[in-house]
Amino acid sequence: MMQNVQKQAETAVGELLEKASLAPGSLFVVGCSSSEIVGNVIGKGNSVEAAEAVFDGIYPLLQARGIFLAAQCCEHLNRALITERAAAEKFGFEIVSVVPWEHGGGSFATTAWRRFSDPVAVEHIRADAGIDIGLTLIGMHLKDVAVPVRVSLKTIGEAPIVCARTRPKYIGGERARYSL
Repeated sequence: MMQNVQKQAETAVGELLEKASLAPGSLFVVGCSSSEIVGNVIGKGNSVEAAEAVFDGIYPLLQARGIFLAAQCCEHLNRALITERAAAEKFGFEIVSVVPWEHGGGSFATTAWRRFSDPVAVEHIRADAGIDIGLTLIGMHLKDVAVPVRVSLKTIGEAPIVCARTRPKYIGGERARYSL
């Protein structure tokens, strides 16, 4: 099952990246309920194996494009995020003191902490795109104008997925132009 989960994560994020056209140096957020992936209710029955499979499907795609990953923690850490120190420094994120573990942060954030070369925790980000696996509510971590992106898959494992990219706000009035 975990090979299938890895492939589904890779497929969904690959399609999202193609549609979102993110530039190198962009920020991508992942909210992931490993419980939902294996058919349990969010927060009840986490799976390190499912989290690792999702990470293994997503992270290489982002690295190959020079895109930073931010892994959303669970509600017990107030949905803080785990990212690389280089991302926190580039975007000016304030680093906070916490280390996630499976039952306080969630399996996906814990996997990111273990796999990143120099992980840090931050409280707030403004990502360019992301995937929500298991209805973990990543919207608070996206830039102001989120645009849903449809991909060919509806689930990863048993978890429903929602993908989004962002765009700059349209401002102005009737005389404004949005492209030349």
